[in-house]
Amino acid sequence: MLSTFSSNAILSKARAMYGRRLTKQNYRELLACQSVGEVASYLKTRTVYSKALAGIDQNSVHRGQLEAKLKQKLFEDYASLCRYEISVGDHFAQYPIMRSEIEQILHSILLLEAGTPEDYLFSLPMYLTRHTHINLTSLSQIKSYDDLLSALSHTPYQKLLEGFKPIKGIPINYTGIENTLYTYLYNSVFEVIDRYTHGETARQLRDIFNSYIDLINYARMIRLKTSYNAGPDFIRSSLLPFGNINKRILNEMIEAENADAVTKLMEQTTVGKHFLKIEHSYAGEISSRVKYMTCRHDIHFSTHPSVVMISYTFIMETEVRDIITIVEGIRYKLPPEEIVKLLVVYHFNERSD
Repeated sequence: MLSTFSSNAILSKARAMYGRRLTKQNYRELLACQSVGEVASYLKTRTVYSKALAGIDQNSVHRGQLEAKLKQKLFEDYASLCRYEISVGDHFAQYPIMRSEIEQILHSILLLEAGTPEDYLFSLPMYLTRHTHINLTSLSQIKSYDDLLSALSHTPYQKLLEGFKPIKGIPINYTGIENTLYTYLYNSVFEVIDRYTHGETARQLRDIFNSYIDLINYARMIRLKTSYNAGPDFIRSSLLPFGNINKRILNEMIEAENADAVTKLMEQTTVGKHFLKIEHSYAGEISSRVKYMTCRHDIHFSTHPSVVMISYTFIMETEVRDIITIVEGIRYKLPPEEIVKLLVVYHFNERSD
């Protein structure tokens, strides 16, 4: 059990860090920027990201460099909180590392499938090299799926991906790979929760992850039925095997004739009743918005250090994704009112100062 002192230290530190997040006014000023360099300059001189961007040249910075620096700050923030959280900190410390590893693997597979694997070198996340067992340099030099497996030697990912070795003339099963890797990730998360937490702490942590996964699965069903006319067997194999949706209703959703029927069934579930009314343009937006809302509530009101620690991390990840969305919108010359529609935090941010 954590001492009262340790518990209070974590809660205070996480909430103090949370208090330095971007305000609504910061978002407005970022949306007024005209280039990646202007965004980098603003973050460097006007926000909590100043230290992370201290060595960056805003006159030559590109989107990949900026994203890497922002994610490096997330890693450092999370590591500092894990050092305080003596009950599960060391175990949860692996979560962002594993998720980043999976993101890198999937990114390299997409480039391999597109015939441009060498492009990975230009987005190599150097901050991750200190934490990962993956040989990222080898990953940046792959020319084939065998090279990918070789780059993943001495990691659990190699065995997970061996069964997906493509047959000549048949595209890589990216959906299957993605599902296998994220199933591995969330299995690890729930193992930590089950083994090292209990009571209300465990319940809150499971609620964060299960609600998120339920909505990811819902969005996948909508996308697969709408865009790919996928059958029940393929949809079933593409869902993450977690969440709180009743198995009977989940099966009915999988077997449903179309996306509208899926939504009607989802509206009967607890997570659907709570969250489908959230403003969104497409189903895929809901999961990130719900995770942000849940974590913003928990960072204010939870008294459990591991819950507050995870909540802070998810909130700041969402903020970084919003910044990258703004950068992408500026690059493609979208008007600010269109970029705003794609943001998460801006719509829920109560801070206008």
